[in-house]
Amino acid sequence: MKIKLICVCSLVMIKLSALTGQNALQIPPALYGPVYDLNVQNGVVEFIPGITTPTYGINGNILGPTLFADKGDVVTLNVTNSLTGTGNSTTMHWHGFHLPASADGGPHQVIDQGDTWSPSFTVMNDASTLWYHPHGDGKTDLQVARGLAGFFIIKDEVENALTLPRTYGVDDIPLAIQTKAFDVLHQIAIATEMDTLPMVNATVDAVADLPAQVVRLRLLNGSSMRTFHIGFDNNQLFYVIAGDGGLLSEPVALNRLILAPGERYEILVDLSGMESEVLTMMSFGSTLPSGMYGAANPSGMGMGTITGYDANPLNGSDFSLLKIQVIDQTADPVTEIPSSLTPPITTPAYTATRVFNLEPESMGMDNMVMGPFVINGASFNMDIVNEIVPINTIEKWRINNNTGIAHPFHIHEGQFIIDNINGAEPDPVDRGMQDVVYIPAGQYAEVIKTFSDFADDQVPYMYHCHMLHHEDDGMMGSFTVVAQDEVINDHIVPPLIYPNPVASNSTFSIVTEGEFERMEIYNSMGEIVYLDDFHQQAVNAYTIDGLPSGVFIIKLINGKNDNATTFIVQ
Repeated sequence: MKIKLICVCSLVMIKLSALTGQNALQIPPALYGPVYDLNVQNGVVEFIPGITTPTYGINGNILGPTLFADKGDVVTLNVTNSLTGTGNSTTMHWHGFHLPASADGGPHQVIDQGDTWSPSFTVMNDASTLWYHPHGDGKTDLQVARGLAGFFIIKDEVENALTLPRTYGVDDIPLAIQTKAFDVLHQIAIATEMDTLPMVNATVDAVADLPAQVVRLRLLNGSSMRTFHIGFDNNQLFYVIAGDGGLLSEPVALNRLILAPGERYEILVDLSGMESEVLTMMSFGSTLPSGMYGAANPSGMGMGTITGYDANPLNGSDFSLLKIQVIDQTADPVTEIPSSLTPPITTPAYTATRVFNLEPESMGMDNMVMGPFVINGASFNMDIVNEIVPINTIEKWRINNNTGIAHPFHIHEGQFIIDNINGAEPDPVDRGMQDVVYIPAGQYAEVIKTFSDFADDQVPYMYHCHMLHHEDDGMMGSFTVVAQDEVINDHIVPPLIYPNPVASNSTFSIVTEGEFERMEIYNSMGEIVYLDDFHQQAVNAYTIDGLPSGVFIIKLINGKNDNATTFIVQ
């Protein structure tokens, strides 16, 4: 059966090419401020001819307009919830923005049906490709999957001074890449194991006519779970010029790019001299590393799987995202890739460190891959603030991925610098400002973040996995940024195990706070396999003797507070 997307009134079409069996790539309409009126509404789309699928959209049937602003603008966003149906409250999060917590649009800022929420703030971000989407408690996955998402593009003087493509919809193209699942009634579902229909800008089998010159593609992974491995069928080089938070110091030439949920990259593709040629943007799932959702094997440690994962034909496969037919140049084309972009980022000195352990809520081989997952032993609770951060500080956050699958970890409030991944420098494409860090299974990431400008002891920001099914299942925490003189962090610091993974019969160390009476180690079946009484503090060296390869939980007990984390023996 040929799959076709019927034109949606909220979207502007690029000219349909002569290729048969394809649908013109929809380009979201541009909306300029400083005041933006956004109506969250019900819609319908025929993803399959003759079958009407209910959707959600912003100012239209599906997706939302692309919002444009300049750095320094004072913007007001009037978000009206016009959704029908029982219990359809919503939220709207401005992903990647440095802004007050009260304007962030997290799960605490609910927009009830019929209400309008109107946050105002000054745009402080550098030129970048940001986005907006709902962020409700337990509702993010379904509402984003049904269509609530849009781009938010920031401009500034630095970016404007460069010779870059910037004619929206002609040589500067936003691409929201998603896969969706459908139930037996052809309604959009959140059954992650059957997200079998790829689409770009809500267009199935998309095709675009792009000019024979340098074009700029703004990539967004707006999927609930899937990681894409972006490249072209002719292995053409492209040049990454920006990550989540804006420009890199210089373009990075690649022919493959891993794009995790929530991440954005801007790439330049040189189509000069290719008039009348056709190339296809692909996701090369067959070469995704194990341990990522979308790879042939979702487990990074060779253990456990996700129910129904192998039945999804996209997993571990190469598939088309967008066909590009090259047409004549525009009147004023960009024909060269710039050699430099912006000065390299200087990593600031940090004054405090926090540790976050990503781990399964309960042990078991499949749970290590499928979840549900928690952070520092706790599932998200709307009534609890997990961390309190003093304003005007710089902190290093270490995120230990003690699970069998990679997680894209997102921190609200603004951007950060990725210091290292498992002790190694991040890839060149991730050496700019970021707001998502992708952490492989069994590894860790350390990021450095400045907390400035906005203090609020009542409204929290979020940190969470941006695999939306994981987030909705509780893989999220909250933090407030407060004045320096307020009480901070009356919480238990989880133990840090390093190295992790650890080789069998080798020495490992524990870093924690306080004095503990006993250490217990449990295997994945919940059985105690090691017990030791001790009365030492902070750092303790142990040799593991006789533990087989696998996943274990270490629990430290002091009679008052028990503390646990997960580690892996290879």
